[in-house]
Amino acid sequence: QVQLVDSGGALVQAGGPLRPSCAALGPPFSSFALAWSRQAPGKERDFLAAIRRGDGTTYYTDSLKGRFTISTDIAKNTVYLQMNSLKPEDTAVYYCAADPRMTYSTTYYYQAGNYAYWGQGTQVTVSA
Repeated sequence: QVQLVDSGGALVQAGGPLRPSCAALGPPFSSFALAWSRQAPGKERDFLAAIRRGDGTTYYTDSLKGRFTISTDIAKNTVYLQMNSLKPEDTAVYYCAADPRMTYSTTYYYQAGNYAYWGQGTQVTVSA
């Protein structure tokens, strides 16, 4: 079992960057597939990005490619989401997630229900 702690959310101006982070308490991150999702008020939780366990292959939702980057610091057992060129529509609670399964099925990584562990979320607000 792993406990995830999200942090790094903030109020930022449109066009700026932000890098939320997620620290794992427990087993090393290398044992998990890792992902970021977000949920805006009144909307469903949306997948953003994921890293496959083992070889570090990354997956992104098409609309965010080039603006958001998922990365890990194995020594710190932390996963990051670098967000650039932020827009007001990026305002949401951002969650990291982890799951111990290893699969080459691409669709697995895009489905929130496949992740067993979740952080508590961190609020990102982008002002116009």
